[in-house]
Amino acid sequence: MTTADHHLAIYNFGIHVDLAESAAVRGFALREPMNFAAAERAPGFVARSGYKGVPGPRSWGPLLFPRFLTEQSSGAAVSSLSLWHDLESLMAFTYTGVHADAIKHARHWNVVQKWPPMVLFWVPAGRRPDWQEGAKRLEMLFDNGSGPQCFTFKEPYDPNGRPAEIDRALVKQLAAENLAAQGALLDAVLKLPV
Repeated sequence: MTTADHHLAIYNFGIHVDLAESAAVRGFALREPMNFAAAERAPGFVARSGYKGVPGPRSWGPLLFPRFLTEQSSGAAVSSLSLWHDLESLMAFTYTGVHADAIKHARHWNVVQKWPPMVLFWVPAGRRPDWQEGAKRLEMLFDNGSGPQCFTFKEPYDPNGRPAEIDRALVKQLAAENLAAQGALLDAVLKLPV
């Protein structure tokens, strides 16, 4: 479901089992730049927020986290915020190749979550959501469940607030394109330690 006047935002949030520089999360740290590179090659990718003080894209506002970080009170927070053309392109990227490898191993690096790992929401094309909005939408999803303002792949909505259907055939097509574009990145990731 491509829409010219809206982009799909995704905010991910987790808490590492230890400090970001620790050996316990080294596998994540080694994969993170390759995940960003794979996203940038993926069909349907629009843009992502960077992190203040880190080389790369500009940060979309001050880095803020949902309340789950203070409730957990240990480990380092990890989050990402990006924009995509549609549900299908994001789903194809999320569950294929380099990013799928990261999901497979996330249990080694992150604490068991009582909150959703991500939230999806639509924004008008050209508007960049900030970190605070991502964190608030994730909290809203946890507190109220899926709805037009915050949802998941399991219960998606279109930009007009109606329940949406994901085009699974298109997801498969885009997943194949992702694998072809990732090539050497995926080969390198599969050789990394967990």
